[in-house]
Amino acid sequence: MKQQKWNGGWKFWPDKDAFALVWSIPENARDVTLPHDAMIESPARADSPNGGNTGYRDGGNYTYVKLLRLEEADLGKKYILKFEGVYCHALVYVNQQLAGSEANGYSTFYADLTPLLRAGENEIRVQVRNAGMTNSRWYSGSGIYRDVYLFSSGAAYIEPDSVLISTENADGELALLTVRTTVANETPLSRTFRLQTGILSGSGAEAGAERTSFFLKAGERRTLTQRILVRNPALWSEDSPALYTACVTLSDGEDAIDKADTVFGIRTLALDAARGFRVNGRTVKLRGACIHHDSGVLGAATYYDAQYRQVRLLKEAGFNAIRMSHHPAAPALLRACDEVGMYVMDEFSDMWQRAKNDLDYALDFDKWWENDLRLMVKKDFNHPSVVLYSVGNEIPEIGTDGGSLTNAKISGLMKELDPARFTTAGINGVFAAGDQMGRIMADITRDMRDSGEISGNVNDFMTVMDTKMDEIVVHEAISERLEKACAGLDVAGYNYMAARYEPDSVNYPNRVMVGSETYPPDIARNWALVEKLPAVIGDFTWTGWDYIGEAGVGIPAYRFGEGGFGAQFPCQLAYCGDMDLTGFRRPLSYYREIVFGLRETPYIAVQNPHHYGETLIKTPWVMSDAIESWNWPGCEGKPAVVEVYAPGDEVELFRNGVSLGRKKPESFRALFETVYEPGSLRAVAYRDGVEKGSYELRSPGADVRLALRADCCGQELVYLTAQLCDGEGVPVTGADELLTACAEGAELLGFGSGDPRPARNYNEGAAETWLGRAQLVLKKTGEENITVRVSTQSGKTAQITLPIISNQADKRKKGRAAEI
Repeated sequence: MKQQKWNGGWKFWPDKDAFALVWSIPENARDVTLPHDAMIESPARADSPNGGNTGYRDGGNYTYVKLLRLEEADLGKKYILKFEGVYCHALVYVNQQLAGSEANGYSTFYADLTPLLRAGENEIRVQVRNAGMTNSRWYSGSGIYRDVYLFSSGAAYIEPDSVLISTENADGELALLTVRTTVANETPLSRTFRLQTGILSGSGAEAGAERTSFFLKAGERRTLTQRILVRNPALWSEDSPALYTACVTLSDGEDAIDKADTVFGIRTLALDAARGFRVNGRTVKLRGACIHHDSGVLGAATYYDAQYRQVRLLKEAGFNAIRMSHHPAAPALLRACDEVGMYVMDEFSDMWQRAKNDLDYALDFDKWWENDLRLMVKKDFNHPSVVLYSVGNEIPEIGTDGGSLTNAKISGLMKELDPARFTTAGINGVFAAGDQMGRIMADITRDMRDSGEISGNVNDFMTVMDTKMDEIVVHEAISERLEKACAGLDVAGYNYMAARYEPDSVNYPNRVMVGSETYPPDIARNWALVEKLPAVIGDFTWTGWDYIGEAGVGIPAYRFGEGGFGAQFPCQLAYCGDMDLTGFRRPLSYYREIVFGLRETPYIAVQNPHHYGETLIKTPWVMSDAIESWNWPGCEGKPAVVEVYAPGDEVELFRNGVSLGRKKPESFRALFETVYEPGSLRAVAYRDGVEKGSYELRSPGADVRLALRADCCGQELVYLTAQLCDGEGVPVTGADELLTACAEGAELLGFGSGDPRPARNYNEGAAETWLGRAQLVLKKTGEENITVRVSTQSGKTAQITLPIISNQADKRKKGRAAEI
């Protein structure tokens, strides 16, 4: 079918009256272009009923309207709308008649408009229902926040997104593909059709073809299967993300009446406890990042350019896999992963039949799960990046009798729809233990209670959970629950249960495991086990990228309420990502890269000397409050702790050229006590006495200025970084300022920073820097150059002009974001 992006020309308004006898467009309706996140448009507020879950932001009920004009001759055609994601409980109406609906805010779904259309103007109305109490544990966004497409064709057509390509077998010489295509004949006549499929390589050369003639009765639909050989195939992997296109043409006699082009990759997957996870026959360890779906200062609005940039930056930081947490991934994200070379664990849901929020998907699960699972697998099928399906995250009932039956249904349907991929689940042993936790805690704390170390209050419980987690997760009661939970899965996904890896490798010799969610500071210990044990195929940290919601869980604090489990407003971000909300790498990102063995150069981070000697309030997702800065005004001469991350067996730290001694890194980390003196810090890493690399951190000079830098220019979006720095470009992190911005040739979509406690909304045109930085995201409004001017409250200014026209052709051809 002909496919066109249908994002422009929508009217939008908050819907205060769900019941209206006369449907009209109110005066307060405004024009919007999709993708559109209605939730991010309103500022966070302390009295939000959602609390920190959504970053103190509220959803609502909304209406979107667009007109589709048809001529009389068009009424014999087929029209289908594809919504890549609407949050949530979407109702799609054509001329005031229901054409389709979808409860799940993350499902890609379709609405057949054809029976309800008429000549002239047709009103397409989408109602979104996301008001009321919380339905999400993280920032969800609201509205039509992903792309919308309109499919059109004659009455005989290839169904939308129905071309499914799988690799039967492949090596360097030959690949055998199976191509399944669903065709419908809604004409009044039975007839013979021809289906021609050509396989094109990335260069456009034909790599294989097949032609099939078939008879289809009037009103019949059928799925046809073609097997096609490709010689000397370019196999897809993280290191070589080669893509092909299947060009399918439906013909009636000599007339081509419909066509569909589908991008895919050729690769094979294998899995066992002895050789681990293999792609094209090669063992791969998954260096994974869990991520949520928001696009930083854009909220939930999902642009391909934003997804591509995120995936590219994560890969540059050393990751080769992401886990979409905890719902089906956006098609735009999967396209980016295909192109960059990033493996994906796509997750079905955060809950089944037991709710985690007042109005979450548990209310819809029994009615919608099968439909939503089919939609997810259909969406993922042609993406070579998707290698694992997760049936759910931290499902409390997964180890019960009823939960094991639900698990079997979900994983069984996944395997039926897509036999080539593997199934897993993010299993939290404490959650799965359920009513066995009393027994577990009694066993674990017996000696502590006998000695009087604990008395049984809530603080004691939290202490035990923090200090005895390794003992808790290996308890036999959890082992019993895991046997049921893992029975229907190809891979046992362990959330925070690395202590089980070694014993389970012995006790369950056929069990394949993955760290589906892990604490960032534990990566050195975890990765050593991943490398040691063939049955453990990877580690997914929580999280690779910071996100809105679950406010404060990763914020280091010194007073209650500033961060951690007790975080209060204005905390709005989780702040536990290797990358901050804008994509800037934080210290743990460099630490992880060194642990992975991908970085020989050491790295320096400094704990906040303003709080030297104070007790840090932190959760297990926090290693320290260290940042990459040697710029601490007011701390001159005061003690400071310097963290050096380094490979090798020894590291030396210099302050202003004077050695502070050598230390042996413990788990790739060495701590040095010194005093703050402006100037420089330099770390040198050694292995067997030989220097392997060095890294320097400098204090900025007094001539503070504002600089603007473009870090990504895509098909629609441009990303800029505003940085306070000295004349040599050394960042100024100790004196933040309020910035204002204006743009010509583009719309300023988002303006903010990585500050987990932002004082302004991201759509205000002003933002405070955070550690000297802020980010601007602009949307192109034409082909003219873009000029952006940013000013500080103290009078500093910076301006940048981007020559957009000169690099458009290549980006249209490539279909990806480009660096400038």
